[in-house]
Amino acid sequence: MTRHWTPLAVVYVLIAIGGLVVTWSFNALAIIQMRDYLGDLFTSGPAVSSIGFDLLFVAAAGSIFIIVEARRLGMRFGWLYVVASGLTAFAFTFPLFLAMRQRALTARRSVNEHREGGEASLDR
Repeated sequence: MTRHWTPLAVVYVLIAIGGLVVTWSFNALAIIQMRDYLGDLFTSGPAVSSIGFDLLFVAAAGSIFIIVEARRLGMRFGWLYVVASGLTAFAFTFPLFLAMRQRALTARRSVNEHREGGEASLDR
């Protein structure tokens, strides 16, 4: 089960878990308090709106990256990370995708090294 789990992939998973726990803690608080989530996000002042739109644009660019990169690497179900971000949080799905991407790159490098007689790759 530890195959292709690099330290970088583990860091990405830890960030994903943190993103899920923190965002859903605030989502649960908003639900308990019966808050207007989108109203609070976009009308609670310029700073909150700035952060909200900042994250919206980052999520849009990150979603495109996920789909394109997953296709490039032959990772199946790349689109599922984008869909899951609507149900969980992009702060969870993006680092999770990066962890799985790192594993795919490590597996690809391992296969290439095996084919080339075990020469180590310098790109990490």
